[in-house]
Amino acid sequence: MAETKRDYYEVLGVDKNADDAALKKAYRALAKKYHPDMNPGDAEAEKKFKEASEAYAVLSDAEKRRKYDQFGHAAFENGGGGAGGFGGFDFNGADFGDIFGDIFGDLFGGGRRGGRAGNGPMKGMNIRKGVRITFEEAIRGCEKELDLVIKDPCPKCNGTGAKPGTSPETCSKCGGKGQVVYTSQSFFGTVQNVQTCPDCGGTGKIIREKCPDCAGTGYVSNRKKIQVSIPAGIDNGQSIRIRDKGEPGTNGGPRGDLLVEVTVSRHPIFTRQDMNIFSTAPITFAQAALGGDVRISTVDGDVIYNVKPGTKTDTKVRLRGKGVPSLRNKQVRGDHYVTLVIQTPEKLSAEAKEALRRFDELTGNSLHQEDGTMEKSEKKTKPKKKGFMDKLKESFEEQSDK
Repeated sequence: MAETKRDYYEVLGVDKNADDAALKKAYRALAKKYHPDMNPGDAEAEKKFKEASEAYAVLSDAEKRRKYDQFGHAAFENGGGGAGGFGGFDFNGADFGDIFGDIFGDLFGGGRRGGRAGNGPMKGMNIRKGVRITFEEAIRGCEKELDLVIKDPCPKCNGTGAKPGTSPETCSKCGGKGQVVYTSQSFFGTVQNVQTCPDCGGTGKIIREKCPDCAGTGYVSNRKKIQVSIPAGIDNGQSIRIRDKGEPGTNGGPRGDLLVEVTVSRHPIFTRQDMNIFSTAPITFAQAALGGDVRISTVDGDVIYNVKPGTKTDTKVRLRGKGVPSLRNKQVRGDHYVTLVIQTPEKLSAEAKEALRRFDELTGNSLHQEDGTMEKSEKKTKPKKKGFMDKLKESFEEQSDK
């Protein structure tokens, strides 16, 4: 029993009122998905590919689509569709060239898009260069000079690549188009695949006698120094784009760009997170207990901050507007967050030690708390002195034991 065919519109996943563009888009997607070269050995994928190709062959042809809409699959049975094709279906009238030029280009690296791009103006490649700056330079902005090797049009041949007195010739293989058309046979008919010309590389020109200075490339390398403005607020890993300082374009295309990647060196005191800066600042016992002014380092220089009495270690303070400036607006800045850390002095004079002992006695006597606790414990465990009755009782117990 013959297998019942699915509706062609259902196969392509389109509405019955779909226009040619919608049909082509739907078929291109299915053809790429189920093409046998993308699914080697997959019989089910090949079956779906053939089914989609048959549906598109009918619906993309105005006359066949009219017959199909009127009679369905019966319009092409019993020779109604002519001979040839797979399954008795005729694909001779179907136009697959435009679609499969793109599809085969995607599958095998050629294709119409590559050919068009190769023969038209193309922007040059971008050049990447790194630069290292200090933490302070990242905050304030700076100017840096880069030493680069850049290609320029050859002055001897004016960028043609041909020896002076000669000119590039039109490529005989592609006729100056930069593209060649390859014809192949498939189970659904003849397919044309458009690719970049291998002889001229898509330029449409052949250089018989090359310029001795540039070896036919049309370009020479020159060492240049370029000034780069590093904006205030740039962060580690960000890049600056300098237009038209990259590789030369081809076929009249513009130059590429220079991309300068910035590396910011670590700072011994400051760390950064987005637009905020973080650091720690030491304070003494006296400053923490009594309060007072302390000097704090910032990217704008030292500032005086008044510490409140009774400040504890790891207290965080906020210095507004002392952070990183915004790349978009230099007038807008982040904040600087400072963690206050109480420092313990390592070397004390005899007078300082005595002053601390006196201070401790006045504030809880913490240095002798353990001694006082042991004295109380010893008092509790000291044996009680025996009285007359205790001695008499012990004597009576000894006589009883005998």
